[in-house]
Amino acid sequence: MVTKAVFVPMAPMIALTLATAPAVPAAAAAADAASRAGPALAKPGAAARKRPGEAAGARIPRGARLSGTTFTAHRGGALEVPENSMQGMLATQRRGYARVLDADIRQLRDGTLVAMHDATLDRTTNKHGPVGALDWKAWQKVRITPDHSLPGQWRHERPPAAREILDRFGGDTLLMLELKDPAGLDRLGRLIKERHLTRSVLVESNDPKLAARAHKLGLLTAVWRSARQLAGDQPKRWKKYVTMLSVDHRTSKQHVRKAVRSGITYVWSHTVNTRATRDRMLKLGCDGIVTDRPGTLAFTGALP
Repeated sequence: MVTKAVFVPMAPMIALTLATAPAVPAAAAAADAASRAGPALAKPGAAARKRPGEAAGARIPRGARLSGTTFTAHRGGALEVPENSMQGMLATQRRGYARVLDADIRQLRDGTLVAMHDATLDRTTNKHGPVGALDWKAWQKVRITPDHSLPGQWRHERPPAAREILDRFGGDTLLMLELKDPAGLDRLGRLIKERHLTRSVLVESNDPKLAARAHKLGLLTAVWRSARQLAGDQPKRWKKYVTMLSVDHRTSKQHVRKAVRSGITYVWSHTVNTRATRDRMLKLGCDGIVTDRPGTLAFTGALP
C-alpha cells in the first residue's frame, strides 16, 4: 500500500522516509533500522508553512519534526562560503540557515569521488586541467582558492572526498549530492549504504534515467531540470522514482505548476538568490529553495 511520504524522526540521526522509496533487501532494511536518527523533515502543511515576509522564528530544536520551507545550501552556499569546501559546509551548518547541504561530486581517475562542480580544476583551485586526470595521491596537492568577494577569511584547503562529506555530516544534516559523473553511481551508492544513510542523502542529477537507476539501488533521488527541459517534460511519469524535483526559477508559471501537481513528493526551485525570486517560487507552490545565499534567503535568519 502506498502511503503519504513524510520525513520521520528516529533518534540521533535525520531520516527521510518516503513512499516513493523502493523495496530494499532485508539486510539493508535492518541496517537502516539500526542507524542513528535525529531531526526529520515533514512535508509542509498549509498551517505550518511560513509565508514570504513573515518574521523569522526560532530554530527547530533537535529531535523535533521540521516543517515549513526547506532551504538547501547550493554547493554549500557558494556566494557566502567557498563552494564545495569542507570549511564552507561546516560554517553553513553551524549558522543553521539551511536544512540541506548540497555538494557536487566527480570521479577521479582511480574512481575516488570528490567534491567539485566543474570538469576542470581551473576556476576554483590552484591547479589546472581535468579533474578526472588526477588520482587520489595527486588530489592531495589540490587547494581551493576562495573567491576574494566572499565575506570572512578562508583557508586554502583540499576539496573533500565524498566519503569525508558523508562521514562528517551524515546523520546530522540532510545531504544532496549531485553526481556529475554517472559512472560513479554504484560507488556513491556503496558509500551511502555502508554508512546506513540511504534515508538521509538525496542523489541528484539532471537525468531522470539516472534517477531511475539510483532508485533501483535503494537510494533517494533528486532531479533538477532547466526551464527549457521542463517545458517538454512530463514529470508525473517520474513520481515512482524521483524523490525531489528541482525546477529552474526561470520556468513559466504553467510548467512550475505542472511540476507541483506531478505527484513527486518534493518540488524545490534552483538556483534562487533573491528574495523576490524566492517569494515567486513559493507562491507558485514550491516547498523548497536551493540557493547560494542561504544566510540571506532562509527564514531562520540572515547574515549580519
